[in-house]
Amino acid sequence: MNKTLISIVGPTAIGKTALSIKLANHFNTEILSADSRQFFKEMQIGTAAPTPEELATAKHHFIHHKSIKDNYNVGAFEKDAISTLKTLFKTHDTVIMVGGSGLYVDAVSKGLDDFPDIENNIRETLNNDLKTKGLSYLQERLEQLDTAAYNKIAIDNPHRVIRALEICIGTGKPYSSFLKKGKIERPFKTITVGLSADREMIYNRINKRVDIMIQEGLLEEVKSLVPFKGLNALNTVGYKELFNYLDGEWTLDFAISEIKKNTRRFAKRQLTWFKKNAETFWFDYTTSKEHIITFISQNIS
Repeated sequence: MNKTLISIVGPTAIGKTALSIKLANHFNTEILSADSRQFFKEMQIGTAAPTPEELATAKHHFIHHKSIKDNYNVGAFEKDAISTLKTLFKTHDTVIMVGGSGLYVDAVSKGLDDFPDIENNIRETLNNDLKTKGLSYLQERLEQLDTAAYNKIAIDNPHRVIRALEICIGTGKPYSSFLKKGKIERPFKTITVGLSADREMIYNRINKRVDIMIQEGLLEEVKSLVPFKGLNALNTVGYKELFNYLDGEWTLDFAISEIKKNTRRFAKRQLTWFKKNAETFWFDYTTSKEHIITFISQNIS
């Protein structure tokens, strides 16, 4: 197995993009983004996507390649990413992957769990329950039907909760019983490097990034997306809070404070997910990129 995927993970605003570009330039290779929010071309400021200048310094894949109107999910991404890697590994021994979406990162490096098809009406019913009865109702149902899944998944994410429930209801079996029945072998080695910092520093970096997003025109970006605010892709941090402001429900200052709070919660969930991988090599975000390059080079050989 002489091909290597270098996977860069960590919480939002920790410096993954800068490290991935440095690595891509050092190894003379290209970058795959595994950040599901950065797939959509209409969402640039609020997703902290690489700038045009950053994109010009290294070839990127899966950045702004879809529209918010497209139905694109982790299964489709896995298929596309593996196909892209197959092509890239023909001319490169090393490829970089970077992203904060844990499920999408794992889909490439480990493969997805195999779930049966479920009738659409079950999801429609659950989506209606979410609107009429709230997320807490669905969380309670999942806890009753599958305690293991309730304790494992991102319970604050309604899409994850609905997905687990539809499997439980549609199959009559716990969602957790379908998880990781067999590990998929990939034709490449994966070296996972994690960036982290103490919680206060992560939160300070997040708060600063949100302020910069506002300065760069996030509110104007969200205004342009109001006609599409019902789309699933826009039900995400940085957008849903400003929709509430534009609807007159919140003040702008409160909406910005909620973006910061919800992003901090998102970062906490990211770390919880990535810390589950015992094979990740963790570095403080202040570690020199040259030191990390030396470490990776020694582990590739």
